[in-house]
Amino acid sequence: MAAVAAGPVFWRRLLGLLPGRPGLAALLGRLSDRLNRNRDRRGRRSPWLLLAPLLSPPVPQVTSPPCCLCPEGVHRFQWIRNLVPEFGVSSSHVKVLSSPAEFFELMKGQIKTAKRRVVMASLYLGTGPLEQELVDCIESSLERSLQANFSSDLKVSILLDFTRGSRGRKNSRTMLLPLLRRFPEQVRVSLFHTPNLRGLLRLLIPERFNETIGLQHIKVYLFDNSVILSGANLSDSYFTNRQDRYVFLQDCPEIADFFTELVNAVGDVSLQLQGDDSVQMVEGMVHPYKGDQTAYCEAANKRVMDVINAARTRQQLLHAQTFHSDSLLTQEDAAAAGDRRPAPDTWIYPLIQMKPFEIKIDEIVTETLLTEAERGAKIYLTTGYFNLTQAYMDLVLGTRAEYHILLASPEVNGFFGAKGVAGAIPAAYVHIERQFYSEVCSLGQQERVQLQEYWRSGWTFHAKGMALMKTTGMGGVNSFSRASAMTPVWVSQRAPAINNMVQAQGLCEGCYFPFGVLAVVSQGRGRKGEALSLPLPALGEVLMGHESWLLKSRGFLPGPELSQK
Repeated sequence: MAAVAAGPVFWRRLLGLLPGRPGLAALLGRLSDRLNRNRDRRGRRSPWLLLAPLLSPPVPQVTSPPCCLCPEGVHRFQWIRNLVPEFGVSSSHVKVLSSPAEFFELMKGQIKTAKRRVVMASLYLGTGPLEQELVDCIESSLERSLQANFSSDLKVSILLDFTRGSRGRKNSRTMLLPLLRRFPEQVRVSLFHTPNLRGLLRLLIPERFNETIGLQHIKVYLFDNSVILSGANLSDSYFTNRQDRYVFLQDCPEIADFFTELVNAVGDVSLQLQGDDSVQMVEGMVHPYKGDQTAYCEAANKRVMDVINAARTRQQLLHAQTFHSDSLLTQEDAAAAGDRRPAPDTWIYPLIQMKPFEIKIDEIVTETLLTEAERGAKIYLTTGYFNLTQAYMDLVLGTRAEYHILLASPEVNGFFGAKGVAGAIPAAYVHIERQFYSEVCSLGQQERVQLQEYWRSGWTFHAKGMALMKTTGMGGVNSFSRASAMTPVWVSQRAPAINNMVQAQGLCEGCYFPFGVLAVVSQGRGRKGEALSLPLPALGEVLMGHESWLLKSRGFLPGPELSQK
């Protein structure tokens, strides 16, 4: 029995060891799925789900003892800094935005005042009047930089996906060509092309469908030393009525430098848009779909990992200087001094996920968090597209933490009402929800795993995030949260300047992941009688002023016909 239960897990792990044997990997995958279905029919799955945490990867070991002088030395997420660079910032420099309009206006304002760099990474740039307004802002800033008495230092770097950015006659490329032609020395447009779309497959798959093979999905918007981390694309609905999540990191030069280097690294392994709308590779770089796939992926892995490792080394040196010198100031003293930065109380860890290049840091951290979730912990998940991998599903059903999952109702799914096959996508997600919740009910876990749907008239829903929170015996809250292709983790000692806070007293620590591959860990130690504020997950942000319905409205959950939260 134990061997039967562990078999699918063993095979899924074996798949990762067979990158060059797709036929065997597919066969093992089918056998694994078949064994899962057979076990479901026999109704004997429940006891073995408790083995999921034991079969998942162990928590990465800290290679050096925690520093007793460092405030973050006491938080339980410090092992993440062994994987990625650790950035310390003041929570007063962190702000969560709550609406698409606020996101759009902030971006325009930041572009207009940028003096040195504008770096934007997104899936695509839309073609409507709002997107043109954004391009016009960039053009105006470049014009002003040329009119200055000194030589211009303003550089603009834009990273988009090749297939999505090339869709249609009027597309992201045609929107940006005027900038490239007018400012060829200052503007760079990179178009990432997945190495998996090549050969006969590339010739046969039509537009739109070719985007299912693989995409560039980083969303970061950077202006001089300030950064907006989001899941929003550069399209009109994301500026008006498509709810997403956005965190603004103001005057954080080390973080801005890192993301500039990361976007440039991905840009270096991408196709470069030319003024005549042609594309070409950086000299010496393997072509993503014409060159050898293995050679390209290895070169891309090295280019990206060099950035991560260099930043880790740099931040370790800065860490030593910051916490092992007498120059550290409190926020109040720093404000009075004016010439030195306030003490960091929030730590940010960028988690990178680029599976074609065998970079799976976000996956490692997420699985570790879910594996370590214990009784008494609460995990909040929010996604516009509910489709858990089997590994994550086993962890959700096999651990003892409480899960609160927020999904998009079919009406706020971005594909609702679409023509053709795309119009059936919302119903497909409802079917996946139904299957998942049926399994929850068959295991008697509907009190521990709760599902809700987001709904708002005239809006769509695109927020993705995860938060782990645990109440301590000291009256504090431990929280860790992440959200979906560029995610932050942060740790904060004092109150981050973020809307919709959890108030707590005593010792607090936690992490907040508001979007894809980046993590923010937050740790707080309050003075006697002082209330601390820790950030809620993106879940709290997207619910502000909106409506969330229990899945009873779908008709496949027990209880009243409709229940509003």
